[in-house]
Amino acid sequence: MRLRSQRGSPVVEWRISEGLVDYETALAFMEQRAAAIRDGTADELIWLLEHPPLYTAGTSARRADLIQPDRFPVYEARRGGQYTYHGPGQRVAYVMLDVAARGRDVRRFVEQMERWVIAALAEFGVTGEIRAGRVGVWVARPEKPPLPDGSPREDKVAAIGIRLRKWVSFHGLSINVEPELDHFSGIVPCGITGHGVTSLVDLGLPVSVADVDVALMNRFTTIFGDGTE
Repeated sequence: MRLRSQRGSPVVEWRISEGLVDYETALAFMEQRAAAIRDGTADELIWLLEHPPLYTAGTSARRADLIQPDRFPVYEARRGGQYTYHGPGQRVAYVMLDVAARGRDVRRFVEQMERWVIAALAEFGVTGEIRAGRVGVWVARPEKPPLPDGSPREDKVAAIGIRLRKWVSFHGLSINVEPELDHFSGIVPCGITGHGVTSLVDLGLPVSVADVDVALMNRFTTIFGDGTE
């Protein structure tokens, strides 16, 4: 599937993979596609997929945060961030976009990624929020006991971690639709303690990964525009 802006540029290809995609295969493909985008020989791409259960270590990962190193395969992701989990029931969106053509503003690009997730979640009536010092997208859980310091409980529903090479992005985001939440217990997700992890189904929503795909596609142009300045 391809989406084209009203002004005719750029073309963004959308790819949806069935089944589970091997992580190393995905890494190799992203590297190749990002280079081709930079060379002008391929269109920008949003790749929607699921991985088998695994942990990834970002460039800031701390060994102590890998609590169960033998539980699942662990991969060096070479993206920003710390440890995270990927697995069935989690929609991963790998985002290969030409950030140079989109303004060369990394902070703005990350903010767009955050707003994209929040806008997609809003289609299901979920209020996603950003917290200073805590990467990802969070939801309030007032029905759960507060933290020991009395602050309200918040759970993470989506993770964001990108890498840029010659102004082309790769890696991207993950939204927890219906993963096995216990699988997150083998790490300290993104190095954050005290708060938990949730999913759309855990929040009581009968949502599928296909529903999330539609929401992401619906909201993409609203957030990222047509890519021209």
